[in-house]
Amino acid sequence: PRPPPHSTYPQVYTGSIAHTKNTTMLFSSCFIGITRFLVVIVVTNALVVPQTPYRSRSVFQTSTRIRSSTISAIDSSSSTALQSSSNNDFVPLKKGSTVALVTPMNPDGSLDLPSLRTILRHHVASQTDGLCILGTTGEATTLTMEERRIVLELAVEEVKDKIPILVGCGTINPTSVKEQTLQAIDLGCDAALIVTPYYVKPPQRALIKHFTDVADLGMPVVCYNVPGRSGIDMSDETVRICSEHKNIVGIKDATGDLSRVPHLREICGDDFLMYSGDDGTSAQFVLDGGDGGISVTANIAPQRMHDMMKAAIAKDSNKVKELNDPLDILHNRIFCESNPIPTKYALMKMGMMPSDMARPPLCQLDTEYHSFIEEALKSNGLI
Repeated sequence: PRPPPHSTYPQVYTGSIAHTKNTTMLFSSCFIGITRFLVVIVVTNALVVPQTPYRSRSVFQTSTRIRSSTISAIDSSSSTALQSSSNNDFVPLKKGSTVALVTPMNPDGSLDLPSLRTILRHHVASQTDGLCILGTTGEATTLTMEERRIVLELAVEEVKDKIPILVGCGTINPTSVKEQTLQAIDLGCDAALIVTPYYVKPPQRALIKHFTDVADLGMPVVCYNVPGRSGIDMSDETVRICSEHKNIVGIKDATGDLSRVPHLREICGDDFLMYSGDDGTSAQFVLDGGDGGISVTANIAPQRMHDMMKAAIAKDSNKVKELNDPLDILHNRIFCESNPIPTKYALMKMGMMPSDMARPPLCQLDTEYHSFIEEALKSNGLI
């Protein structure tokens, strides 16, 4: 039989029906809310194009570092995301000894940040004139953008306003070069070291465009000419043209050709910084008109390299000979295998870091060279 109308149900039963309806509506509302929330997440993730944090910044920020005066002029509603700090100014590069810094690593290949901090403080105490970080000696080609960020943040924390920070941002792909340079700007570094694109051998006009495009980002740039590694040599005329750009402030010359130094000085002017990139000839390079060296040896003997470079800048050839002659054995032997393999072994023997790990495709120093490096260290009283 058909059930009686709801009005004839007992009161308690009528209440149960109302409770059931309310409960159903509550669960339905919750279900709809959760579904909408999940849809929003899925749609948002689908719309966001994965990209590196620094490439995307170029879309909405100026190419030069935002300075305090600029920040104060920004509308208060949007300025909360921008913080004025001492890191917003480029510290001018100096003449003298700039260390081509190693990147300490643990035996498993991860970054050894405590050792990096110790080494940075050692260079401050040793009067190192400049810090070249994440270059060839720093194994930069094996580091991710996130690892670069970690290393640079630590360097800025330890040495900003004490030692100028020159960051290796050179690689074969111009897009990656700009990405790394923008990262260095964002993190408060002072200049970018840009190598000639290796392997592809660009013509000289392409080299000029490569360097000037990076310089247009607003950060001081040091060109790096190392034909032995890159396969292409910057001509003196190319260097001269690049030197006319207001943000191209110097060159690292690792050709080892001292005959070029006087001519480059003549055509590029006295304000253009000229660094040697060859430890074996760096003293004479400066005596002939250069401004200093970007040195691998300075990892091991930073104070002596500083003193020697200052003597060379002062054209005190006798003092240079006195300081540099004992270092010759280091200049030569730390290149017995590919850089920075021997230097990392030397730093480990000196107690500066616990491991001499170098990431593949490099490796640790062959045991046949251990005594070879140790002898050079002992002859300079470093172990």
